Amino acid sequence: MRNATVTLALALTFILAKSPAADDPAGSAAVSFRKDIAPILVKKCVTCHGPEKSKGAYRLDTFELLLRSGESKSPAILPGKPEESQLYQRVTAKDEDDRMPQKDDPLPSEQIAQIERWIKAGASFDGPDPKAALVLLIPRAPHPDPPVVYRHPVPILALAFSPDGQEVAAGGYNEVTIWGVADGKLQRRIKNVAQRTQSLAYNPDGTLLAVAGGIPGQLGEVALFDPRSGSRIKTLGTMLDTALTVSFGPDGARLAAGGADNAIRIYDVASGKEAVLIQQHADWVMSLAWNHDGTLLASASRDRTARIYNTETGELETTYAGHQGPVYAVAFSVDGKLAYSAGREKKIHFWETKDGKKSGELEAAEEEIYRLAVSGGSIFSCSADRQIRQYSAEKKELTRTCSGHRDCVYALTVHEGTNRLATGSYDGEVRVWNTQDGQLLAAFFAAPGYRPPDANASAGSRE
Repeated sequence: MRNATVTLALALTFILAKSPAADDPAGSAAVSFRKDIAPILVKKCVTCHGPEKSKGAYRLDTFELLLRSGESKSPAILPGKPEESQLYQRVTAKDEDDRMPQKDDPLPSEQIAQIERWIKAGASFDGPDPKAALVLLIPRAPHPDPPVVYRHPVPILALAFSPDGQEVAAGGYNEVTIWGVADGKLQRRIKNVAQRTQSLAYNPDGTLLAVAGGIPGQLGEVALFDPRSGSRIKTLGTMLDTALTVSFGPDGARLAAGGADNAIRIYDVASGKEAVLIQQHADWVMSLAWNHDGTLLASASRDRTARIYNTETGELETTYAGHQGPVYAVAFSVDGKLAYSAGREKKIHFWETKDGKKSGELEAAEEEIYRLAVSGGSIFSCSADRQIRQYSAEKKELTRTCSGHRDCVYALTVHEGTNRLATGSYDGEVRVWNTQDGQLLAAFFAAPGYRPPDANASAGSRE
């Protein structure tokens, strides 16, 4: 058996070549790194020992990194000797200051036993690439079913109108719910969805619904569903952290996605393959928007910048650095000559897409702005001050304010053909408005089975 001075290369060779059954035919062979060990590490360890944070100078977000020592210089994994492996010592420590995970419950005894058996059997690796992120190695199982009846509504972080404007999709808990716009009645529930949905988008003909979300710090996912049957068509991508935004190109052939791993990916929808990877931002990518002909893609990021890229090559075309805080939303003007961006500053900036030169700004809100949309000659925004504002894109002035939400408004979507605007708030309520006069058309909680305490507070959740 190797000692503590074995090099990483030799350790990898040993671990990849060693058969678990050779040491312990009585059961250790049943422990799979991909199926049994990696899920434990991703759920309980990667947040503090991953690319964003590496406590004790130790990372374990890939198998290769898992084998390296941290500040202690002691081997994290010593094949065949769990009692001499730092990983095992940490998860079994009695002192709460030493035990991992810290500030959390100890690992269940069965998980500790699996780690012990895996190390004792040789700590073998059964994945395709030891350099791959652990989250990408884990076999994907169906997501849990959503609650049959919601005891409490969940925050509405994502909304999207169907192309005909007759339905609106809303993010739920491990599901997407589809509601009738005219009456606020529940139409369908789409299951096998990641825990939190952050962004939704229909393709132009309504045959596909893109869903971006995940579990913060553990999993990001971009998937395509049939919005009529609810069947999952394909998973386009899995990331290290939550996917936060998706947007179909104008012709529906490509889909752009961004998230908490700071990257932007453009997928070919037909093949499901990643066509372009853009890694320009230094922080989360919060919003994406295509221009009218699909040649340019705009992004907004917490790194205080908004950027524009060539969608064929991914090359950076323009950077707008005029914001003094995180940028949460971005949109193109109808002709694509201007871009609008907003975020923590409470203002909407508008700037030239060709050179990133600022053209002006709108004093838009009393709190930070979360979403922007451009439709029918208007710019729409929603914000933490519970208000929805509509501006004239031509005059750059406020047209009207829609009030009534009782919590921060996180989601916004517009359907130009029916002159409808849908907004969703943190307390789970969805409101539908007429964009021509600002009148409220419907209000309901997008939480199947939920009955609000005050029946007069909203049109209610209907089934």
